[in-house]
Amino acid sequence: MPNDYAIDITDIEYGHKKGPRWRLPRWQITAGQTIFMQAPSGAGKSTLLNVLAGLIPVNSGQLKVLQEPLHERRQTAPWRARHLGVIFQSLNLLDYLNCLDNILLAAHFANNGEPRLADKARKLMTRLNLPQQLLHKKASELSVGQRQRVAIARALINDPPMILADEPTSALDQDNTDDFMALLFELVRERNCTLLLASHDQRLGGSFDQHTPLSDLIQPL
Repeated sequence: MPNDYAIDITDIEYGHKKGPRWRLPRWQITAGQTIFMQAPSGAGKSTLLNVLAGLIPVNSGQLKVLQEPLHERRQTAPWRARHLGVIFQSLNLLDYLNCLDNILLAAHFANNGEPRLADKARKLMTRLNLPQQLLHKKASELSVGQRQRVAIARALINDPPMILADEPTSALDQDNTDDFMALLFELVRERNCTLLLASHDQRLGGSFDQHTPLSDLIQPL
């Protein structure tokens, strides 16, 4: 569906009840594109990603993500679990669960009844250079780079049509950042996902279809 928009926004207003608020007049992203959204820390990147994930409702305007009118919905958790792979800046792994269970938790929330999900998770871990002996190791025992890879596997386990990534390389050195980005692009392009990655690091923007400064999109209210 090459003419479909993965993101289609018209004149939305959003923000925190007691914090900053913004207006975004217009933004359209064609499905399958990779978008780098750049802005300094604290400029509102995470807030906008939370809006696109249905975690923060809009106050007005039209917000369609993967053709879903999120401006009309208040309960978005089931839809988000099935359609979005989210890589949070803090990763949001459950430290008391092992690698495999952290990955499969996303499948549980999406009511993914696909057979042999554990085998699929193992294959993803192999692709992400995570040794199989880490499968049953608690997330709290992993290195930062290993945690990043578990977060990617969790985001991909349901084969979502869109990936939202919030500063996913902020805790990595340059070599690990390069490895992370190469793996992410390889897996996203295999699946023809739409990728929106937000970061302050302009060096990450070179491989994306579009480089969009956040300041070009939003207007503070």
